[in-house]
Amino acid sequence: MATIKEIAELAGVSRGTVDRVLNHRGFVNADTEKKVLEIAGLLNYQPNKAGMALAAQKKKYVIGVLLFGEENPFFDEVVDGLNAKLEELSIYGCTVLLHRIPFDLHTQLKRIDMLREEGIHGLILSPYNAAEVALKIDELWEAGIPCVTVNTDIPNSRRIAYVGSDYHKCGRVAANLLQLVASGIIRLGIVTGSHNILCHEERIHGFSDYVKANKLPVQIMDIRENNDDDYQSYDVVSAMLSEHPKINALYFTAAGVFGGCRAIQNSSLSKLPVVITFDAVPSTLEMLKSGIVTATICQHPEEQGARSLSLLVDYLLTNKLPEQPLVHMDLEIKIKESF
Repeated sequence: MATIKEIAELAGVSRGTVDRVLNHRGFVNADTEKKVLEIAGLLNYQPNKAGMALAAQKKKYVIGVLLFGEENPFFDEVVDGLNAKLEELSIYGCTVLLHRIPFDLHTQLKRIDMLREEGIHGLILSPYNAAEVALKIDELWEAGIPCVTVNTDIPNSRRIAYVGSDYHKCGRVAANLLQLVASGIIRLGIVTGSHNILCHEERIHGFSDYVKANKLPVQIMDIRENNDDDYQSYDVVSAMLSEHPKINALYFTAAGVFGGCRAIQNSSLSKLPVVITFDAVPSTLEMLKSGIVTATICQHPEEQGARSLSLLVDYLLTNKLPEQPLVHMDLEIKIKESF
């Protein structure tokens, strides 16, 4: 493995100059910087982990984490993955400031400002889909605070990476699943978390696009929001089934599955509808095992938490943008017979 001394000798400069180039400390002639970086690349130079750890401990990196769902068990698993990775990266002495908030634009904007005032060096964010949030991310970037979006994205911003599912693909998979398990004319009710969350909307768009492309006999009877809340979901599904008694399939694009399924159980339907959901939180698995949920599509929340923290810390240590700014999770389908 190449050393700073070897790079300095080949470049004809001091070790201090090489150190400033490799650690992005500036004050180096542009031609010299280019020469040093080329030689480092040719020699496949890798920073010394012990040195990186020492530098990180001196800087005492503070990572802000701002997630949706104060009581959403999916994000509990995202946090579990993040904490496991934080322990793995303990050599770098990072600390995390975690906030869980509801689907509310003004709350998110205020919490971002609060975290910035608390001196964070980077932010992991599940963004509300609004121009104001994109602007906040851009402002953070200009201030030297990189952002990684997790679980849902805001691509028209200067975030350095997104970790989560390809949600348009999720919607297509859900529609294909419905095609496989249902027959005849499908009268569908869609229960979504929030129209202001990009991943929820993309799950609807992907579903609709697949239906149109394959000319499926699907009639969307109603689309309603539940804000990822089981109590709201119970009310929403109860009203939907009451107003549209011919509904024979339900598609949940977000959380609130347990409450919605309880409404199905308490309805007067003569036949249970086909139910397609996302994620494998305990309450959804309970409904899957009992036969209320037909199939659920899983997206590895713990890996989302771990990868988002890993990417952000890597950037803080090396100042290099991720080679793959879009990190999509593999999709896994679970049915009752999976257990």
